[in-house]
Amino acid sequence: MKKKKLILTFLIVIFIFLIGFFVRLNYVRLSDIPVGDRDFYKDRSGIPYMVEFGDSYYHYRLTKNFIDHGYLGDTKINGIEWDSYSYYPPGVPMEYQPLIVYITAYAYKFVNLFSDVPLMEVCFWIPMFIGPLAGIIAYFFAGRFINQYGAIVAGIITATSPLYVFRTVPGFFDTDMFVLIFPLLIVWLYIEALQAEDMKRRIIFAVSSAILMFCFSLAWVGLFYLFYLILVFSISYLIYCKIKKKSIKNVSFVVIGFTLSFLLVSISKGLSYIYKIIFEPLILIKMLGSNPWSPWPDVYSTVSELQGSSLLTVVRMHGILFFVGLIGIIYMVRVLTSDRLKKHFNKITWQFFSFIFVWAITGVIITIIWGDRYILLSMPPINISAGIMVGIFMEYPETLKADEKSAVPDSRKKIMKFVSLTIMLIVIILPVYDAYQVTSKMTPSGNDDLWEASEWIKNNTDKETLIISNWSYGNFFTAIAERPVTLDGRLGYVETLYRRENDPAFEYGEKSPGVLREYWIDRALTTGDEKLSYNIFSMLSTSGDSPSLVLEEYTGSVAVSVEVLNNILGVDREAAIDILMNEYNLTEKQTETAIGLTHPDRTVPFVIVTADKIRGMGSYILEFGEWDFIKNSGRYNSYSVSSYDMDNRVLTSDNGVEMDMEDGDIKLDGKLPYSLTFVTEDEFEKSYIDDNGNFCVFILEDDEKAVVIDKRFENSVFVKLFLENSGTDYLKPVYENQSVIVWE
Repeated sequence: MKKKKLILTFLIVIFIFLIGFFVRLNYVRLSDIPVGDRDFYKDRSGIPYMVEFGDSYYHYRLTKNFIDHGYLGDTKINGIEWDSYSYYPPGVPMEYQPLIVYITAYAYKFVNLFSDVPLMEVCFWIPMFIGPLAGIIAYFFAGRFINQYGAIVAGIITATSPLYVFRTVPGFFDTDMFVLIFPLLIVWLYIEALQAEDMKRRIIFAVSSAILMFCFSLAWVGLFYLFYLILVFSISYLIYCKIKKKSIKNVSFVVIGFTLSFLLVSISKGLSYIYKIIFEPLILIKMLGSNPWSPWPDVYSTVSELQGSSLLTVVRMHGILFFVGLIGIIYMVRVLTSDRLKKHFNKITWQFFSFIFVWAITGVIITIIWGDRYILLSMPPINISAGIMVGIFMEYPETLKADEKSAVPDSRKKIMKFVSLTIMLIVIILPVYDAYQVTSKMTPSGNDDLWEASEWIKNNTDKETLIISNWSYGNFFTAIAERPVTLDGRLGYVETLYRRENDPAFEYGEKSPGVLREYWIDRALTTGDEKLSYNIFSMLSTSGDSPSLVLEEYTGSVAVSVEVLNNILGVDREAAIDILMNEYNLTEKQTETAIGLTHPDRTVPFVIVTADKIRGMGSYILEFGEWDFIKNSGRYNSYSVSSYDMDNRVLTSDNGVEMDMEDGDIKLDGKLPYSLTFVTEDEFEKSYIDDNGNFCVFILEDDEKAVVIDKRFENSVFVKLFLENSGTDYLKPVYENQSVIVWE
């Protein structure tokens, strides 16, 4: 009997893994892309480019570094690991959760014992193998508190939850793959410790949970929510036991064992890590709704998944599982308050229920406050609760049979059993179907154009050449072009704020890394002064944040420092010196320092990379580029990009452009534009329509896009690089393909 049970458990585990595996594998088909276009989104080995554009290539680069020289950074400076590609110049100290790198590096070495597999392929496939493991853990976790029906449901819906599947398909090489696995293991062992009957088991479970918490700290930066959740819950439970005059001895051992074990293991990473545990969450809480680099425009505000969410959005993202999990919580209360049901479902305890409930509430609140990015935090307790609900429903008829007072006919019990089975199948099938639909519609972020442009940069520029582009492309360029970038997916390294004042590696403390260079990139694009634009780019490539921060120190004001730079970067060295000394009253020594940064004798070479997709980000680029540092706000601008349709020689677009191609009549919501420009691959043709118009229209014929932009940006560098593709007197195209241009 025991052997049969073991075989059955093994088969269930394999089934949960395989269903999660094949749902994720569906993405590789690229079924939402026309067959003839699919090769454009695949690399030379025939696998799709990474679906997650930023962090996936960042992790690939760190893994490559680790395999090559044994640590994550590109180099070491004064004994400190240094990332010389990110936020350059000067780069940043390398601090990152290394578990994804370790696992991938050793997986790469293992598979290459038997075959010759490139590292990129290992990085691509590994999420598909790790993701379904969360379902197996959920199966065993739920199985400790409910029957096999509920455990199987918890396992399958965790392995196939659409949101989790989306972030763990092949090519989504990110730390999200660990965000369900570790919390499930940690909480499971913690609850086992609370409920263990003998001291030995209690200590083993508590210490094991703490060690896994430490492992989680090596995998994901946001682990602290779980550490503090367990800590606060434990203290609250101790207080409850004290008030109710219950023994606190057992709970105390668990709390002390868990906390001390975690702290002692954490010390192996240094005392600074303990400092991080205490202060990093406090800084993140302090930052809620604020910009730590104000009055610089906050580029983090452009990341939609980091903006506050709502309860309705949380419900929508979880789908049916939210309501099933909610019913599970309600039914657990019913079980715990019913002597008859408590006797039958005796594994469900107040401790288990309380933690699952608090865990779910915490995850939902964090998502509402910090954004959709954190929706995965509420998934484990909701899925476990959903499994509990199904398990209770499936066994409910049996509880009636066991109750001598029950007078429910057998026919009705059979109907109840059938209904329960139907509910179980619906709860399983709907998430699996939704996950399949999600993976069917996913497309890679990379493509041949971006890859070939990166290879051109790698093979045709000096190694010190800086790439300036939108931050979302940064990690891709550092990994493939192997050149430094001004900004990448880590943006202003906000997660390092807690320790900068005490770390000499951060020359400017909390001020840098920051978001200020996003303003300067956008300023260089929005201005119509081509010399000013070029010199801003040159300043960034050579001196980074230093000119802004040094002048801020001299003038005592961010707004004045920005004004100074805007006034001197468009003129030559001698004129700039005159402005600094006579208009802003800088001393000779201060002027010499500032000029050395803004107009250096030697500049670092740079290239500008523009891509069609960046056009869609024009609204915030134009807003940030005209930022008012006194009012701490941007100026309104009308900007939109939309595909257009042509019907009977009439062009219409979703952003309101309507044009009769026969007579040239064009309007936007009934209004005439100031100018109209037709752009093809090789040329553009511009005509002026109405001097009183306040917007310009660009018809990009090759891309079938209609762009509406405020009149004041008519001659901006943004228009010349992204819409007209004409370049400036200082920036000429050195490489271009269908959707990417490299300017130098």
